[in-house]
Amino acid sequence: MSKMKKGVRLERISKIYQDPKSGKDFYAVKDTSLTIEPGSFVTLLGPSGCGKTTTLRMIAGFESPDEGEIYLGEEAINALTPNKRDTAMVFQSYALLPHYNVFDNVAYGLKLRKVPKEEIHSRVMRILDLVELTGMEGRMTNQLSGGQQQRVALARALVIEPSVLLFDEPLSNLDAKLRVSMRTEIRRIQQEVGITAIYVTHDQSEAMALSDNIIIMNHGVVAQMGTPQEIYYHPVNEFVADFIGEANFLKGMMTGTDGDHALLDVGNSKARVPSKEGMRIGEEYTVVLRPESAYLAEQGGLPCKVILSCFMGSYQNYHVMVGNTLVKLTDYNPKNKRIYQVGEECSLVFDPESVHIL
Repeated sequence: MSKMKKGVRLERISKIYQDPKSGKDFYAVKDTSLTIEPGSFVTLLGPSGCGKTTTLRMIAGFESPDEGEIYLGEEAINALTPNKRDTAMVFQSYALLPHYNVFDNVAYGLKLRKVPKEEIHSRVMRILDLVELTGMEGRMTNQLSGGQQQRVALARALVIEPSVLLFDEPLSNLDAKLRVSMRTEIRRIQQEVGITAIYVTHDQSEAMALSDNIIIMNHGVVAQMGTPQEIYYHPVNEFVADFIGEANFLKGMMTGTDGDHALLDVGNSKARVPSKEGMRIGEEYTVVLRPESAYLAEQGGLPCKVILSCFMGSYQNYHVMVGNTLVKLTDYNPKNKRIYQVGEECSLVFDPESVHIL
């Protein structure tokens, strides 16, 4: 399995399509450069039409870039057909062969490669053990649950021992509970095998749970690449902040400093926020405040008015107005806390270090 550790590099990749209605060309992916380290799990995340699936299909060879070059390890692979690339794809639809049993589905790629029969048997049984399907090799795929079918699809991709495993929204056909358990399994298997994985989803929690690094795409370009923590706590713009998790945006003018902190005038009150290089008095800045990063108190923060107070079991969900700005709060473990009711006036309090300045 050590041969499988290769990275992927995209150098100024673009893909141009023609809009069927207007007849005009547009960039599905534009001038994108990425480096995906060997053995890492990287997720392409973004809204529909952002270019994530097109990028994955270009790596797989199902689409050809109009500009730029794709490398697998040190090898340029633009000219290679999908079957000549050292990659394997796990599809959203599983793409299993219905008239074959589990064993023959998994063995299919090895048979095409003329692998000896004894080696096929040992490799298939080893992979079935890895995906926890031992004992099911004789079953037909229509006798399996959705989660088991997805494991067969994963085993079929892994058994050919590719350098890079590609996932095209593989869990979107499963129910919510099964999605959570399957993503845990996919991560476990990827780490156990040590394979490079590139995963496409529009589900932010899936991306956070699976990834070493997340690539957020918007309008065909990379908006930000980083670890889940970097993307969540240090988004580069409002789009990223709003797309990954839930975010409140407080706008305020800088009126001065307090030690290492800047003072912003937010809703006619002063808010202490982390100072960053280049901030100037008299300019407006946007503060990213996550719902779990603030709480309500009698005083000591930004004056606000409660417009929603809803008990959700593990947390109290609040909506408050700070001036003309709606702020959503998630106050965890509310059992022994003071619960603020709709119409009450109170203070929005947050630690300056828990917010991010755009």
